[in-house]
Amino acid sequence: MSRDQNAGRSHSIKIDSSSFQRVERFKYLRTTLTNQNFVQEEIKSRLKPGIACYYSVQNLLSSSLLSKNIKILIYRTIILPIVLYGCETWSLTLREERRLRMYENGVLRIFGPKRDEVTGEWRKLHNKELKDLFSSPNIVRVIKSRRMRWAGHVARMGERRGVYRVLVGKPDGKRPLGRPKRRWEDNIKRDLLEVGCGGMDWIDLAQGRDRWRALVNAVMNLRVP
Repeated sequence: MSRDQNAGRSHSIKIDSSSFQRVERFKYLRTTLTNQNFVQEEIKSRLKPGIACYYSVQNLLSSSLLSKNIKILIYRTIILPIVLYGCETWSLTLREERRLRMYENGVLRIFGPKRDEVTGEWRKLHNKELKDLFSSPNIVRVIKSRRMRWAGHVARMGERRGVYRVLVGKPDGKRPLGRPKRRWEDNIKRDLLEVGCGGMDWIDLAQGRDRWRALVNAVMNLRVP
């Protein structure tokens, strides 16, 4: 990864007798990694199979023989896990959150149209109506809770674990001018702020399993506009 797209492009990494070519992106454990560390590419690659999965079960979701609860169960157990694979490591911006909500609202159109009480004509359900019908944490709340749960695991790993050292490590050098990108840890702090725990040292807070579990549930079930 490099802030300069042209930096070291012609160089490869050599380990023993193996040489690894520098590339702009590659897949590792089904996760898309880019040289600029952009999460947008990973979300795009997760939405594609999610859309394909939705169309593969669309005949079930559009069936009038299945209840609303069964359709929600199909979405949550078949489609949603495909989209959210590896979401614990995502650092989302508001733009990406809106994109994910738009995808979920598109899937929830399976509830069908609604007859307007004034005109008597059929119309699409508004997003607020879809939210009330779904009556479950939306896709963004699920991502935040999973990210919080994973953060608790990492915070309790200890200094000997590589994942913990990456989390608390401070790379050398200076940041470039301009607004810094939102980091994964920034998302954790914003999520804690939503449930009234802003400004606290979240790594120390995560040492208490029961309290952290309660915060994860609070982040999941928080009702926001």
